[in-house]
Amino acid sequence: MLTTTNNPTITPRTFTSKQLPKATPWVVALASIIVAIIISFIAFAGFNTPVVAVLAGLINVVAVFALSTSYEGRRKATDRVATTIVTSSFILACVPLISLLWLTVSKGGAAINGDLLSRTMLGMKGVLDQQYVAGEATLAGGFYHAIVGTVLITLAACIISIPIGVLTAIYLVEYAGKNRLGKAITFLVDVMTGIPSIVAGLFAFALFSTIANVIMPDAAGIAKTGFTAAVALSVLMIPIVVRNTEEILRLVPMDLREASYALGVPKWKTIVKIVLPTSVSGILSGITIAIARVIGETAPIMVTAGFAKTLNWNLFSGWMSTLPTYIYDSQLRPVSPGDAALASSERAWAAALVLVTLVMVLNLLARIIAKVLAPKTGR
Repeated sequence: MLTTTNNPTITPRTFTSKQLPKATPWVVALASIIVAIIISFIAFAGFNTPVVAVLAGLINVVAVFALSTSYEGRRKATDRVATTIVTSSFILACVPLISLLWLTVSKGGAAINGDLLSRTMLGMKGVLDQQYVAGEATLAGGFYHAIVGTVLITLAACIISIPIGVLTAIYLVEYAGKNRLGKAITFLVDVMTGIPSIVAGLFAFALFSTIANVIMPDAAGIAKTGFTAAVALSVLMIPIVVRNTEEILRLVPMDLREASYALGVPKWKTIVKIVLPTSVSGILSGITIAIARVIGETAPIMVTAGFAKTLNWNLFSGWMSTLPTYIYDSQLRPVSPGDAALASSERAWAAALVLVTLVMVLNLLARIIAKVLAPKTGR
């Protein structure tokens, strides 16, 4: 048996080594930013955001590697550099998101009021916006009709998409196996996932235009309705629902199914009583994410539902407006051009804030549903 305690030339190994304080990476990062700002002012006579970001990143990586190598060793230094790069990438990815949210909240929050949420654009004239810009009146008009249109069209798309998507996923997981039909459906779902949204809008418009020409040639307006827009959104929703539900169903342990079959329970009842309740939280959260994905679509709504300035509760007749199309129309075609276009821009920012809030609420709802309905595990 070899021992090292009595040999002065051999250093005993230990399971601990020198480590830098936990706050060291953050201190180094802060110092790197300060140095980069100083270099930017010296070299470019001012603060240059891209230059500061690149210099701060390079200085931070070099400083962390050098400091960690001298104190902790090369292996630990390599690990710290990798951690620094991953953390920096995450922070860099958050910058556009935070900037977008801040811009939307600052501009939309300053313009939004109760009138915008309860009025439509019916009777809006350019002179009203000119008076608002001149400080002689309050901001007129609103997007109540766009909020109603968004809710109705999205609800109709959900009624179409959710049953089809969930049932398709159940077939692929529980019944298809490796047969040709299952492979064909999987391939088509993959193709539909990559379809541009404008193509979905054109498909729905062409479908209902053909139906209108065959059944009611004198009713050309049937092709541009809220229901046509809902069909276009359902084309985008179905593959998302199918994919999310399929992955969740595959996570259900096969032991649960086999135990149910061993007790003589039919397959359909096993799916209804065992598989779906076990995976309901994941399925519902996936559906909510799919809704948040399509609620902000603009191109298919423009093609299928058009633009409306008044409130329309009928999905099967007349044009309907949604928040995305309202924002697009307000920026592209302001009520009063020139300096008075500021009024239309403020209404668009207020509508954008409402839309972003809806998406955030839906994502938060998905997390809450997943947590509340998740299967309870024993101790």
